[in-house]
Amino acid sequence: MAGKEKRSKRKRQKLQKDDITVVDSDAAKKAVVATAIGNGMEWFDFGIYSYLAVTIGKVFFPDIEGPMQLVYSFATFAIAFLVRPIGGIFFGMLGDRIGRKKVLAITLIMMAVATLSIGLIPSYASIGTTATVLLLVARLVQGFSTGGEYAGAMTFIAESTPDKRRGFMASGLEVGTLVGYICGAGLVTLLTYILGSETMVAWGWRIPFFVAAPIGFIGFYLRSRLEETPAFQAMEKDNSDVDEQASVKDILIYHKKPLLIGMIVVFFYNVVNYTVLSYMPSHLSAVLGYGETEGLLLIVIVMIIMVPMVLVMGFFSDRIGAKRIIQGGLIGLVLLSIPTFMLIGSGNTWLVFFGLLILALFSSSFQGTMPALLPSLFFTRVRNGALAITYNISASLFGGTTPLVVSWLINQTDNRMIPAYYVIFASIIGIIVVSYFVKEVAGKPLRGSPPAVTEKSEIKDVLEEPEEALWWQDERKKIDEMKEDDKQ
Repeated sequence: MAGKEKRSKRKRQKLQKDDITVVDSDAAKKAVVATAIGNGMEWFDFGIYSYLAVTIGKVFFPDIEGPMQLVYSFATFAIAFLVRPIGGIFFGMLGDRIGRKKVLAITLIMMAVATLSIGLIPSYASIGTTATVLLLVARLVQGFSTGGEYAGAMTFIAESTPDKRRGFMASGLEVGTLVGYICGAGLVTLLTYILGSETMVAWGWRIPFFVAAPIGFIGFYLRSRLEETPAFQAMEKDNSDVDEQASVKDILIYHKKPLLIGMIVVFFYNVVNYTVLSYMPSHLSAVLGYGETEGLLLIVIVMIIMVPMVLVMGFFSDRIGAKRIIQGGLIGLVLLSIPTFMLIGSGNTWLVFFGLLILALFSSSFQGTMPALLPSLFFTRVRNGALAITYNISASLFGGTTPLVVSWLINQTDNRMIPAYYVIFASIIGIIVVSYFVKEVAGKPLRGSPPAVTEKSEIKDVLEEPEEALWWQDERKKIDEMKEDDKQ
C-alpha cells in the first residue's frame, strides 16, 4: 500500500520553487576541472600503453615477428576490456548507492597502482612467460578500475552543471582525455627521440609508467575535496527514490531501451575514438612505415588542435543540440573516410597531417557532445549504474578491440583501407540510431532530476513552463506502471 502511495505521489508531482537547483558556478567549474584531471590521468595511463604498443610488443613478445607482434601487443591492450563490464557494474551500482564522489576516488587510486606496477615488471628476457602473465594481471586491474571511472566521471559532471551549459562544461571531460593522451604521447615521443629505439626497448619504456603514479595521487587529492553532485543530493532527499534502490535486474528489465540505444551510441563513438587516438600511431609506424617519432609527433599535434575543437562542439551543442552535431559528424565520416585514409596512406607528410585533421574534426563532434548526451539517457537513481553497464559492455566489445580487429584484418587482407571501412560501417549504424531513437535534451533537465540553473533570476522562467522542466515524467510513469504490473 505504501508503495502505491509513493507511485501515486510521483504521478502528481508538481514543480516547486525549492525543487530548482541553483548551481554554484565556481563549484561547477571545480567539479569539471577535478574530474577532467582525474580522467586525464586515467587516459594518460591507457595512452602510454597505446603509444608504446610497438615497443611493448618487442619487450614482452620477442619470439613473434612482423605485424603479428603488434597484434599480440594490442591483444594485451584489449584484454583489459574483458573486465570493464564487471568493474562498471560493481562501481556503477556502488556510485548509485554511496555517491559518485567516493567511487571516482577509488577508481583513480586503483589505476595509478596498476600502472606503476607495469613499469616494475621484468622483461620477457629476464623471467620468460611470467612477465607476460604479470602484464596481463596489471592490465586487468586497469580495466576493472576504468570500468567505473569514465561512466562515473560523465555522471558526476552532468549532474554538477546547469542545464543550459551542460554540453560545454561536460566537454571539459574529453579535454582531460585529450590532455592525458597528449601528455602520454608527448612523453613517449620525447623519450624515443632522446633515448632511441634500442634504449626504449631496454629500459626507457618504463619511465612513462613511473610518472603516472604521482599524477594519480594529485588527482585523488583533487577529487576527495569535491562535494557530491546536486542531483544525487536531491535524490537522497527524495525518500521514494532512496527506498527503491535499483538492482542490476531492475535496470535490465525497466531501462532496457536506453541501455540498447546507449550501447549502439557508444559503439560508433568508441570505434572512431580508438581509431584516431589509440590505433593511428601504430598504423603510421607498423603499417605505413613511418618512423615511430614522426608518427607520434603528427598525432600529438593533431590532438592539441582537437582540444579547442571539442570545446567548440560542446558550446554549440547547448545552442543547436547535440543530436545535430553528432549526425553531422557521422555523415561526414561516411562521405570522407575513404578519401581521408587515402591521404593518410599517400606518403606525403602534409597530406597525412591533413587526413588526420579531418578525422580529428569528426571525432571532436562526438567527444564534445557525448559526456552530456550519454548521462541524459538514464534516470538519476540508476544513472551511474546503467551508464556504466551500457558504456563498458559496448566499449569492451567494440572500443578496446578496435585496434586489435583492425590490425588483424590488415594482416589477413593486406588492405590498408580496412580502418576506413570499419569507421564507415559504424557511422552508418550510428546515423540510423541517433536519427530515430535518441531524444534531443540539450538545455533540458536530466531524466529524473529537477531543473538546474545558473542564476536565481532563471527560476521564474522555469516555473512558467513546468511541463517542459519535467518533460521526463511520462517516461517515469510508464516505468512505475510496469513495476506495478509485475508485482500483481
